[in-house]
Amino acid sequence: MDFSLTDDQKALAAAAADFASAELADHAAEWDATSHFPVDVIRRAGEAGFLGIYTPEEHGGLGLSRLEASLIFEQLSQGCISTTAYLTIHNMVTWMIASWGDDALRETWVPAMVAGEALGSYCLTEPGAGSDAASLRTKAVREGDEYVISGSKMFISGAGATEVLVVMARTGAPDSGAGGVSAIVVPADAAGVEYGKNEEKMGWKSQPTCLVSFDGVRVPVTNRLGQEGEGFKFAMKGLDGGRLNIASCSLGAAQQALTLSRDYMAERKQFGRELSSFQALQFKLADMASDLTAARLMVRHAAWRLDQGDPEAAAHCAMAKRFATDMGFNVCNEALQLHGGYGYIREYPLERLVRDTRVHQILEGTNEIMRLIVARRLLADGVIESLQ
Repeated sequence: MDFSLTDDQKALAAAAADFASAELADHAAEWDATSHFPVDVIRRAGEAGFLGIYTPEEHGGLGLSRLEASLIFEQLSQGCISTTAYLTIHNMVTWMIASWGDDALRETWVPAMVAGEALGSYCLTEPGAGSDAASLRTKAVREGDEYVISGSKMFISGAGATEVLVVMARTGAPDSGAGGVSAIVVPADAAGVEYGKNEEKMGWKSQPTCLVSFDGVRVPVTNRLGQEGEGFKFAMKGLDGGRLNIASCSLGAAQQALTLSRDYMAERKQFGRELSSFQALQFKLADMASDLTAARLMVRHAAWRLDQGDPEAAAHCAMAKRFATDMGFNVCNEALQLHGGYGYIREYPLERLVRDTRVHQILEGTNEIMRLIVARRLLADGVIESLQ
């Protein structure tokens, strides 16, 4: 069993770290303070290859594994968590269109999305359907060769500043559950698409988050991904990878918090001694590093299982997401405590790390839902034994 990274994987991580240092880190605080969505920087991420990380090569992407995507997102998030989190969403939307769109739909959108010329948003959550996504009510009624879409989506990242939406809509009967949901690509400027205000959020301020309304929006049937009724399956496949992506952002945040804490403890003196000389604080740093290392191993193991097509990959992704996002928030919170009053002011990045990582425990499926996914699998015959 070899846990080492290949030279190519190390090079990918180094390239991501360089981009984070050059394009993200010095601006993250300003973007947070002004709620600025750095579209120009995101487009440069496309030039670097970071907008089509696991989109297949034949469609213009890098065709990398989910493990390699995790390495990249962990490094990028050390520059700006919020912006990197949007990059993960865009990557998922691009991959979905490339994977299940027909040739014409792919040709229309994927090259532009990989290049950063068109940005994407993922529309699943609704005002009345969050954790219970299968109960969504946005509907797409077929009229000839078109779908007419009506309804609304809530908490949509990038909405109002992106060019394409992947919308989960009910094409079946109102009581058709998950089997009545289809995935449909909608141009963001289509007639009948309207955007609410940019929500005032606790964190993730460098990306807009809006309500999106659909009032009789007409799109061709050919904009559907796959067959009718396959949308929820696609959404769940997208979320398996999305959970690893956001877990990877939590790894990067925790790594940054750990590094800042080590440096601060070496510089800061109290009672005539560096903080690093106090054993209680040494123990706290050791626990933070241990938790981060455990989470990193879980995320990379789950990514490997997803890459291998393991039948239990979804449960492993859920476990990794739950553990890594809880860990990420806790490590950032402990780092803020180590910094004392300085951690609480905006001159230092700790308070932003705490705010940005908090939502990771909620999105891509709340951590309570992650526990539910895992528990249901554990109750199946032989699954607990397979964890050994």
